Parts: sequence; structure tokens; C-alpha cells
Amino acid sequence: MDSELQEIQLACFQLGDDYYAVDIMRVREIIRPQKLTALPKAPPFVEGVINLRGTVIPVMDLRQRFALPARSNRQGSKLLIVAAFRCTIGLVVDEVTEVVTVPAYDIKPPPEMMMGVGSEYLIGVCLVRDSMIMLLNIDKIFSNAEVTALGTIGV
Repeated sequence: MDSELQEIQLACFQLGDDYYAVDIMRVREIIRPQKLTALPKAPPFVEGVINLRGTVIPVMDLRQRFALPARSNRQGSKLLIVAAFRCTIGLVVDEVTEVVTVPAYDIKPPPEMMMGVGSEYLIGVCLVRDSMIMLLNIDKIFSNAEVTALGTIGV
């Protein structure tokens, strides 16, 4: 029983050549990208909104948020529908790879000087089959002002 509390399940995905993950308990579903409706005056990282079974969900491109180069071909992209703050949001990722179970003690703090995504967006990093996985802190990838803006989109 104790070992169950010592493990975390992670939904892993790719942005370019890098691997990221979010706690599976935050993931509501994984879907193919849908037709977006653009929002005037939306924050730059918000691509638009989708209507998912009657719920309006803002969609954010993680590549843009992390200042990564745009992907020329979005074929194979997925939308991770996640619970963030007090709202649901869609995250555009290049590819969803797998769900893994990682012992909590294998998750290390992010290095102070990281290339790419800033350590302020990360809970930690871990190694899964020789691949470095960066564990995102969904609640920290937005500022308070952005959280407020996102909260008003779905209303």
C-alpha cells in the first residue's frame, strides 16, 4: 500500500526533441486538434477556443508559450485537455507518447540553469528509459493576470 503513495503516473508528450509530462490526474482527455475560433484581444499564447461537448475551452500552444520554434507541419499534433487552476484548458503538443509510472524519489528538482523551458515552469525532471522527462507544473505556466484572462474566456 505504501508504495502506491510513492509513485506518480505521468502523461508524457513531446515538443520537438524534448520530452515533457504532466500528472495524469490533471489530464481530462487527449483529442485531435479541432477547428479553433480565434479570440480578439486574447493573450498571445492562446490560439483560440474550441467547443468540446458544449464547453468552451481555451487552447494554448505550448511551443509558443515556451518560446520554441513553430512547428511547420502540425500533423500528428494532439490536444491535452487538462485541469489547470479553476478552469480547463487545451494544450497543443507535438505528440503524446505514453503514460508512465515513476517512483516519487526518482523526480529530481530542475537544474538551476536549464536550456529551453525555464525551471519556474517545472516541478522536476526524471529519467525514463534513458530519456530525460521534464515534469510541468501546470499551475505555474501562467501568471496571475493570465489566469484571470483564461478564466473569463470560458464564461
